[in-house]
Amino acid sequence: MTQFLGRFAAGTLLVVVWAAAASAQPAPRTAAGCSLADPAKFHACALDKMKTFTPPRTADGVPNMQGYWERTYTSQDIEEHEADALNTQAGPSIVVDTPDRKVPYQPWAMELKKTMVARYISPLAACLPPGVPRYVIAPGPHEIIQTPGYVVHLLEFAHMHRIIPTTSRPHVGSGIRLYIGDSRGRWEGNTLVVDVRNSNGLTWIDNAGNFFSDALHIVERYTMIDADAIHYQARIEDPKVYTRPWTMVSALLRNRQPGFQLFEQACHEGNRSIEGGENAGLKPYRGVVPPGR
Repeated sequence: MTQFLGRFAAGTLLVVVWAAAASAQPAPRTAAGCSLADPAKFHACALDKMKTFTPPRTADGVPNMQGYWERTYTSQDIEEHEADALNTQAGPSIVVDTPDRKVPYQPWAMELKKTMVARYISPLAACLPPGVPRYVIAPGPHEIIQTPGYVVHLLEFAHMHRIIPTTSRPHVGSGIRLYIGDSRGRWEGNTLVVDVRNSNGLTWIDNAGNFFSDALHIVERYTMIDADAIHYQARIEDPKVYTRPWTMVSALLRNRQPGFQLFEQACHEGNRSIEGGENAGLKPYRGVVPPGR
């Protein structure tokens, strides 16, 4: 029973509602003609599409990614997983560059990961910012807005936002730690490259408890592969937690629904997930301290 309640708190009522809504519509099968059934094959196909697609441009000459977007893979579990009684939908691994398509944990971190959901209340259940890279696969639609020198990435979940400067400027000082880290972007041809540092290590990558520490460093790559699809790649390293850097991929598909807009979703209102987790003996997640540190 405790395990059941733990998983319930990890998913949250909000995620279950979104999953139920998503199940009412057919899941997208392709992005720019690339199958989404296997993320590794989608990744290879998308890399080819990048070579030939010429994206539209903004007035200042960079690729125009503005508009509303929908995630194609969920944040239930970034590794391959089956459906379960808590409305978790079965899904493939979006890890693409390790031999077993799993997160390459150090031994101590692997043991912690096995018990993470049974020990802690999910940060997403507490309506905390989803962090990066979860930002791209978190519940709810996205909006991208561009102005000269900036890309603004809005997320409907808990009304989150990221402001990504694309002009040359240093990261903030190492003593400043943020839920979504500190992002600095640049354009490499048709790709928006975002360097993310200064994470506080207090979020998870998914509801399954895949995690990182405050040593996290991510390089994200956003590339349009046709007018209605963005290929997303995140190269992730954390020497405190992982044995090696690794890569996950996803896709964003344009939402062309007439009159569509993001809701101002509060998340905290009526949320009983934390209370349910505490009643099940779960603790708030406060990050990890690796052995010997």
